[in-house]
Order: sequence, then C-alpha cells, then structure tokens
Amino acid sequence: MKKPVIDAQNVDLTFETNDGPVHALSDVNLQINKGDFVSFIGPSGCGKTTFLRCVAGLETPTGGQLTVNGLSPDEARKARSYGYVFQAAGLYPWRTIAGNIKLPLEIMGFSKAEQDKRVERVLDLVELSGFARKYPWQLSGGMQQRASIARAIAFDADILLMDEPFGALDEIVRDHLNEQLLDLWARTEKTIGFVTHSIPEAVYLSTKIVVMSPRPGRITDVIDSPLPKERPLSIRDSAEFLEIAHRVREGLRAGHAYD
Repeated sequence: MKKPVIDAQNVDLTFETNDGPVHALSDVNLQINKGDFVSFIGPSGCGKTTFLRCVAGLETPTGGQLTVNGLSPDEARKARSYGYVFQAAGLYPWRTIAGNIKLPLEIMGFSKAEQDKRVERVLDLVELSGFARKYPWQLSGGMQQRASIARAIAFDADILLMDEPFGALDEIVRDHLNEQLLDLWARTEKTIGFVTHSIPEAVYLSTKIVVMSPRPGRITDVIDSPLPKERPLSIRDSAEFLEIAHRVREGLRAGHAYD
C-alpha cells in the first residue's frame, strides 16, 4: 500500500497570544493521496488556512505528526515539494508576468534558457500565452491569479497548495477559473489542497471534501466525491452534485458553523 502524500495524525496547534492560548487545530487526522484534489471548507476561524500553512511548513503543529512526501513539512519545503498560491496574487508590479514567474526559478538557480522554457510552458497551461511581457496592472484580477498559479507550478512541484485563490473574484470569472483549474489538474496530475468558503466550488472541484468546524479547528466530515473526473459546469445541476452539496451543508451545521 502506497504512503499518502500528506499524512496528518492527531495534529494539534495552539497559538500563545496576549489574551491567552488559541486552540487553532484539534486532533486533525487526514490522508491525502497522490493526484487527489482536496478542498477544505468551513467558516472563518475553522483552521482551513492554518492546516494548509502547517503542510507548507509556515506554521508548526504543537502536537501530533504531519508528513509531506514522507518528510517533515520543513524538510518538504526545502526539497521544493510544493507550490503555494495565496489569496492575493502577490505579483511584483515592477516585474513583467514572465519576470514574476521566473522569480522562484532565479532563486533556485535555473539557467536562463530553462527559465524561458518553463515560463512558456506554464503560461500555456494557464492560458496566458502572449502575456509574458505585460505587467500585472495590465491584467484583470482573474488573469493575475492565473499568473500566480503559473508561478507556483513553474518549478514543477508535485503538490499545489491554494489558499482561497478565487475568493475575491466575481462568480462568472470564478466559474471560468474553476473550469481551467480542473483542466490544469487533469493535465499535470498534481496533488492539490484547496481552501474555499464556497460549497459549490468545493463540490465541483474536488475528489475529496474536508468539512471543518471552529472552536477549536477540527474535521467534522470527509467526503469522497463520486462525481466523474470530467466535469462540465452543468454537472452542478445534477441530483448527485446537489446531494453532495447538501451533505457538506449539513456537516457545516453539525459543526455549529452558524451559531
């Protein structure tokens, strides 16, 4: 039996603050396998982003065990095992789109020829070919996020961690980027961890949906999606889709998300 790519066992995280300890994560158990698309959904303060940051080695659990590709999160970070897409695109305005994508490649010491090759490939993957010489301010919000995704996959890590990347975009743009992300996932076969507040987005994108509840952050349900890998937007009107969405909503209610 293959080891999971991300393996969390009894993970706890408590932050010490001036107002006392904040129990951010409690007894989180989760296994994510290679090629999974896993969405984390729950209300603000439920630990979705905190768990993703633990996987990325940006936060350190205070209890339990967490491994990424069999390594500690810090070791996995140094091994460049993942790319990370934040809520804001975070592009440098003085760099072109190509320049922004090249930044991690420059830091990692790739040759200029290899940088150019990778920029061309990832821009094609996110449907931004022809925009390499543009600056971020010349692109729409959705295009900026696609450039951010291109930067995160430019060094070809197997894992892509995405912290609510489409949350600030309007519904039409968001739907389009959801379709593009599924296509990107199918073509690259990456393992994706995706934070969202949107039930339809979580159900549409995922092979596995992790429902979380606050006080303290914990998992209330893990749903393995029965939906096919090929998913047109119209699948959201199907009885199967609505049934999964109902289970997610019930899981949120069970976690007292609306108290």
